[in-house]
This record gives sequence, C-alpha cells and structure tokens, in this order.
Amino acid sequence: MLTEIEQARLRRSLATDPARKARLGQFLTPARTAAFMASMFPPSEGDCRLLDAGAGIGSLSVAFVDRWKRGELGFDRVDVDAFELDATLHGDLTRSLAACDNGRLSFAVHGGDFVEQASASVAGDMFAAALPRYSHIILNPPYKKISSDSTHRLALRRAGIETVNLYSAFVALAVALAAPGGQIVAIIPRSFCNGPYYRHFRSFILDRAAIRHIHLFDARNKAFKDDDVLQENVIIRLERDGQPGPVTVSTSTDDTFSDVAIHDHPFCRIVHSDDSERFVHIPAGPEATALELSSAVRCTLAELGVSVSTGPIVDYRLKEHLRDAPVEGSVPLLYPAHFSGGSMSWPILGMKKPNAIMLNEDSRRWMYPTGTYCVVRRFSSKEEARRIVASVVNPEAFGDARVLGFENHLNVFHADGGGLPVDLAHGLAAFLNTSAVDEAFRRFNGHTQVNATDLRRMKYPSVETLTEIGRWAARHGEPPTQTLLDQQLLKATA
Repeated sequence: MLTEIEQARLRRSLATDPARKARLGQFLTPARTAAFMASMFPPSEGDCRLLDAGAGIGSLSVAFVDRWKRGELGFDRVDVDAFELDATLHGDLTRSLAACDNGRLSFAVHGGDFVEQASASVAGDMFAAALPRYSHIILNPPYKKISSDSTHRLALRRAGIETVNLYSAFVALAVALAAPGGQIVAIIPRSFCNGPYYRHFRSFILDRAAIRHIHLFDARNKAFKDDDVLQENVIIRLERDGQPGPVTVSTSTDDTFSDVAIHDHPFCRIVHSDDSERFVHIPAGPEATALELSSAVRCTLAELGVSVSTGPIVDYRLKEHLRDAPVEGSVPLLYPAHFSGGSMSWPILGMKKPNAIMLNEDSRRWMYPTGTYCVVRRFSSKEEARRIVASVVNPEAFGDARVLGFENHLNVFHADGGGLPVDLAHGLAAFLNTSAVDEAFRRFNGHTQVNATDLRRMKYPSVETLTEIGRWAARHGEPPTQTLLDQQLLKATA
C-alpha cells in the first residue's frame, strides 16, 4: 500500500507550487520515513485510537496500520482521526485509508484547522467539540511560524500553550490530547532543543511526557529532500505521563535508514537537572564529550564576571546613519565579515557591508566603549567545520575611536557592558574554537543560529585557566591551528 501512496506523494510534490507548500508549511512524508516512524511505537494490546494531525495523503496512518496488519502491534481494532486542512488532499487521504480496511479499522477525515479545534477542546471551550484522548499519535506537522497576534497564537494561549511555530503547537496539542501512557511519534525540526523561543514548549512537553526515543539524521537535508527542505529534522517518541528514564538515541546517514546505530543514555544526559532552560542534548554516540568528562570546565559566565549579548545594532533601522568607510563623526561598525579565521580586519573597503556608523543621538545608546572583546558570529551551518566561530576584537585597530558598534549578527562577550581583560578575551576565543566545545554544542543546537542564550548556558573553565590559555594564544601571533588549540585545552584543564 505504501508504494501507491509514495507514488501519489511524488506526483503531489512535483505538481504543487513551492509557494503553496511554504504558505501551508506542507511537506508530505516519504514512505521510508513513514515506515520508520511507525516502527518506533512499542507493541500494545486492546483498542487503538490513532490521531494523525496534518495527515496529508495518509502516509503516516497507512504505515502505522500496515504494521498493525502485519501482526507487529496487538490491537483488536484501530480507529483513526485524520486531520487535514488542505481540502485538495482529502480525496487521496480517504482513498488511502479506505484501502487499508480489514473489517477492524474505522477512520474519519476531518477538515478545518486542527490548531483551533484542538486548542478549543483542550481549553474546554463551552461550544467546542470535545476531542477524545488518543492512545497513539503520529505527526508530520506543518513547518510555519506563528505571528504573535494571530488567531493561532490566541487559541493556543487559551489552551495554556505558548510557542512560535506550528510544528511545536501540533506536538504540544498532541501531548495534551494523549491518554495516560499514550505514545506520540513526530518528525519535527530540531530547533526546539535550545534557545529562548521554545523554552515554554520544552517545559510543556517535559512536564507532561517522557522522552523515550530520538532519531537523528547525519545529513541535515535528507528527510524531505524532494521538497528541498534544509531544516535539520529529528524524529521523537514521547510517552504521556511517563516517568523520565533511559532515552534511546538512534542515528542514520539519511532516510534510507540503512545504517541505523542505536545507543541508550540516561535522561540526565539529555536534559541536565541544573538547567532552568531545559535544553535537550542529543548525543550522537555513546561516549561522553570531553567537556562532560572535565572537572575543570564547570564555571558559568556569571561566575567568570562575563556577560554575552547579541550585537545591538540592527542596520536597517539605522540605515541613514551607516557609512561605507570611516568619515569624520563616525565610529567603527563591526559585522561578521570583519572576522575570518580567528582574526579581525577593519575597515574592509569595498565590501558589501558598511564599516562605520555616525555617532549621534539616534545611534549613541547602542554603542560599547572601545576595548577588547570576544565575539561569536550568530549564524553558522551544521556542515561547517565548527559551529561556534570566535574572534577577538583588537581596540588598537580603531585609532582614537572611543566607542564601537556591534551589528546584530554578532554575539559579544563583555564585562558589564565594557571590554574584557586582554588575556581573558583571547582565552575565551581559544576555548570556544576548540573541537571539544564544538562537539558539546552540536548536542543541543541543531539549527543555524548560535544564540547568546546558548552561549550563556554553557560551562567554561575558570578565569585563571582561560587567562592562561589566552596568554598562550596571544604569544602565537597568528591564530593557532585546530590541533594546537585542542592540545592546549587538554593541557590547561588536566
């Protein structure tokens, strides 16, 4: 049956305008991914009430039912509620489910908006149709942001859910609708694992469900390659009202699932007990990272007397004050382009970005006093050699300029709004550029942003150790090689 649905999916994918896909956040699930997701459910007995929200043409429901019909799930019967907003898919969806009928299957295809209907049910709205509690839920939710004043945001808020994307809204609603012990399997972007925007979502699901299984794809763009989706996705299984316990983490290179590797980890390695942000760390292998093993990397930035902030200058808001080259009355403006290979070069005349900004009443409040800073660019990609790329700002490059501007695509390490001691700044940059930090960072950050919150939640060596590393790095003149950086960190923290 899945072969026929896969053919229908490919036809739909090729025929659907990309702009329509983006508008709906609609990316239909490939057959192999659907089958793998269905395989993640543990065997059960009794009756099954299955929810497939954002059902598309039925790939996920059919994969689940096919597994049941093969005798791998012990249900007496299966009742499916399939929600799909796009009415043009209802014909394919109905045909897909009808073809699965074995006399013990029933299904209903629901149109309309799942978020609005489910939110009203969860909130207990007087005139809302109450949805049942589901024993099993399988999801490939839409990938689309929710604006702060949208009807979706208001509906979710009434249900006690605060989130910024439809995918997390669907998962939160699924958790809310699951019966005790209910199993939820969803393929979603990894971006929920960290950052402030998904803090409430992480708390919502972790307060109500246990993480049982997470699957990673080594290749970021393989889960929905037919639709050119570059977001890194994970498949996650949650258990409603489950107690935290060992978490299975599996990996595969791509959606062929031909080389799946499986490891179990204690829950405390996935969500650290002392982390108020509740970041979700996903180890790709059984070994602890070098930073986890090191007793010398245990300090918070606050304990170091250091803060990190996003660069405050949003250039399009101050466009009239930007200058391509330094002029009288201007001050330096630093972009990621001014930093390469650990070194700073300013000004860079002829580049696409400006090098200076006029100092006046409109811009003055966004400035930092000239000094030595450590900066990290906010955007990287999973495929880069390092996710965190740190550099040192050398104040000697700016002549007699008394203040500096940092553009919004930089994170700035500072001491109470001012510069850092020179050796400490060099030590921070060297530490952040090590392979050990890169490995640890990749365990909880799966998107292209390196947020100030992410850097704030990390652990660091002591001021003394960072200063020692900084003195060593500064003596090199040229930025040290990766091998030398890694060796020096081991030496300094031994």
